[in-house]
Amino acid sequence: MKWSIHQLHQLQAKGLVIDETVDLSDLKQIDRSIRDISPVRVTGRADIGATKFTFHLTIEGTMVLPCSRTLVDVSYPFTVQTTETFFLNDYDVNNDEDTHLVQGDAIDLLPIVKELVLLEVPMQVFCEADGQEGAPQSGAGWEVITEEQAKNKIDPRLAGLAKFFDKDKKEE
Repeated sequence: MKWSIHQLHQLQAKGLVIDETVDLSDLKQIDRSIRDISPVRVTGRADIGATKFTFHLTIEGTMVLPCSRTLVDVSYPFTVQTTETFFLNDYDVNNDEDTHLVQGDAIDLLPIVKELVLLEVPMQVFCEADGQEGAPQSGAGWEVITEEQAKNKIDPRLAGLAKFFDKDKKEE
């Protein structure tokens, strides 16, 4: 995903079609919440001018993230569509848009793809399967119960009080 300016100018007449699969597994070291990431497919095209190179990209892949509730692995598919413009002259660069100044004599899209994928990591993700066990369901002195069980359960501290009222009903 790296082209020299000379290569791009040679492709100016026929254009550049991009369809590559890149390995972004090094993102797991940058963001520890990414447990795994599949190879990412980058497709699109490039519009090439004399001093301006515009890349219209679609980035697709799947990353594995921890569930915010249970910490089980959740597969999270993502799709990013972006337009990145590179200029040879620094006076054409606009800070308000996705524009970049060409550094050196080559354009490398890989750092931009990595940045866009990192921006797609959600703050929270939840697993949809109810049957998956992830978080412990009981421990020393506690357990997870349903609302129905909570309504029918008598607090052991008040169990003696319930016997007191039963005794009054028997005397009447």
